[in-house]
Amino acid sequence: MKYKSVTGTRDVLPDEQPYWRIIEEKIDKITRLYGYEQVNPPVFEQTELFVRGVGETTDIVEKEMYTFLDKGKNSLTLRPEFTAGIMRLYLQNGLHTRPKPVKLFSIGPIFRYERPQAGRFRQHTQFNVEALGEQDPAVDLEVMSIAWQLYAELGFKGLAFQLNSTGCPVCRPGYVATLTAYYQKRFDEICGDCKRRLHSNPLRLLDCKNETCQPIILDAPVISRFLCGECKEHFETLRRYLDALERSYTINHKLVRGLDYYTKTVFEVWAEGIGAQNAMCGGGRYDGLVEQLGGPPTPGIGFGSGIERIILSMKQQGLAPAPEQKPDVFLVSLGQLARMKAIPLLYKLRENELAATTAFGDKSFKTQMRDADRQGARYALILGENELAAGIVAVKNLGDGVQENVPEDRIVSFLLEKIKR
Repeated sequence: MKYKSVTGTRDVLPDEQPYWRIIEEKIDKITRLYGYEQVNPPVFEQTELFVRGVGETTDIVEKEMYTFLDKGKNSLTLRPEFTAGIMRLYLQNGLHTRPKPVKLFSIGPIFRYERPQAGRFRQHTQFNVEALGEQDPAVDLEVMSIAWQLYAELGFKGLAFQLNSTGCPVCRPGYVATLTAYYQKRFDEICGDCKRRLHSNPLRLLDCKNETCQPIILDAPVISRFLCGECKEHFETLRRYLDALERSYTINHKLVRGLDYYTKTVFEVWAEGIGAQNAMCGGGRYDGLVEQLGGPPTPGIGFGSGIERIILSMKQQGLAPAPEQKPDVFLVSLGQLARMKAIPLLYKLRENELAATTAFGDKSFKTQMRDADRQGARYALILGENELAAGIVAVKNLGDGVQENVPEDRIVSFLLEKIKR
């Protein structure tokens, strides 16, 4: 072939559509249960929005963004994540004047230039949830529970939260200073990325995946010992709520997530048996982000979950959705006169919500019946010279082979009764 899909992208074919449909149906149901409203920000924004919102020293901004100049010489970027754009949407459209919390969700593509791997692509689709304007730990619980319920309803087992607090601008600096001093003593042992992050983004040191850095991370000081009273109380209250709901969780002192805007709560949802990458989604609180982008002080919390990642995990777990609906009826017509009768009947069936299809072109009876079988139709309606002369339609059940002759004027009611039964 001359042309192929671009590296890091993929085609979603008909066989995979049932997975997408059931996930979208669950998202629609669960977000309505929790009172979240859908918003659809543009697929690209001003580059500076992501630089300021995500963080200049993050891998996303430094390595992964798709940035370009438009014809007006404006620097634009395909969104690498949803949250910064949602904050811009929230401020620009006056949503900050609504009663708090403002509860929003989005579904759409995001773009990151990174090494393609299982369940992760340079273009992938993300389900994103945000709750803005309230610092109550009960809001943290609600956002986390949306993710939990989605995976539970899709059939995942062994769900558990990975949980940590990254503190706030009051208490985090003391921890960062201690962490930096610890790493300075082991500078010669850490990887090149960590040497670079040591002064630009020290918390990311705990997120390093390089094997040589794992023992150093294991012995690093933990942030829980540095939390101020407010952060400690917030974290303990959230834990009490999780205990009350009997939600399994593990305190993971190394969980910091990869973006600069996180404060206090950070979390992931893990499921058992899905391989080395147990995390189904990740998110956390970002209480200073709206203010950083020019808005009033506004606490917020959210998460993002990649749809392709969910589908891959469903396949690994054998969580197959119901197959796509097959045609109720396949209309077989023999000859031009029968064809002229069959076309209006085909549309009449569809108007009565019967899934109906037919063959196109000049095909033999045998070929049309084979097409009906391949498409998985329940019934074949046969119209030929004899049927036209008698004013009937031959109805063949393709499951048991039984064939009946039905008067033309009763065919719709006959099929509705059969299919309903």
